[in-house]
Amino acid sequence: MILFVFEGEKREPLIFDSLNKLFFPRENNCIVCSFGNNIYELYRQMKETNEDLVPMLKDLYKNKDDSPFSQNSKTSDYSQVFLFFDYDFHNKFLSLEQMNIQIKELLNYFDNETDNGKLYINYPMVESIRYTKQLPDDNYWRYTLERKNCNQFKKLTHNFSDYKSLDFLVLKEKDNETIINNWKYLKEQNISKANYICNGINEIPENKQSIEQLRIFNNQIEKYVNTPLCVVSILNSFPLFLYEYFK
Repeated sequence: MILFVFEGEKREPLIFDSLNKLFFPRENNCIVCSFGNNIYELYRQMKETNEDLVPMLKDLYKNKDDSPFSQNSKTSDYSQVFLFFDYDFHNKFLSLEQMNIQIKELLNYFDNETDNGKLYINYPMVESIRYTKQLPDDNYWRYTLERKNCNQFKKLTHNFSDYKSLDFLVLKEKDNETIINNWKYLKEQNISKANYICNGINEIPENKQSIEQLRIFNNQIEKYVNTPLCVVSILNSFPLFLYEYFK
């Protein structure tokens, strides 16, 4: 079984449902759960409970009817674990330095899907999947967001994007070829942009290790966040997951 842990309860599962139907073989058993809070709360609870991820998630779901976990679920039941969370660098309860320390620690801990799990970060949040003009968007590598505007990112995305909902990524009864092409363009845009963030080249990298999640984060901090402008380079993790997971 493969466990997918998402921050939110609506957008991320909807996006993954499309990916699952398009790219995963039917025999794969994918289990989906939502943490229902941000990455900094994930960090706090892990430190407070000192539990592995699966027991901690089981406790969160123990009184819910829709729990994806059986009573006897344990970490070893899952061959792979993937987590998807947002950077959200406008958090009011932590300093920017505290946020960056916590995310770096989590990226170092969740660095292997067959061990503790593999963490993917959206910059600044999952709505970055829609922050694009008509696909393909040749200017995607240029898009950044100032920290002071992060709490308005959903509205800014709606006003900026040529796509006013997630319908352009969700499978329908008709025109699935367009959906597949949209995912192709998004994958190419985000992979190339990740390479630009890490290596200054807006093109598909020669190897996947050059745009690993921790490398992306470190370069975001060095080149964008810890600068006088205090911005983040807009990037979505779902296309990067597709690139890394499938040969």
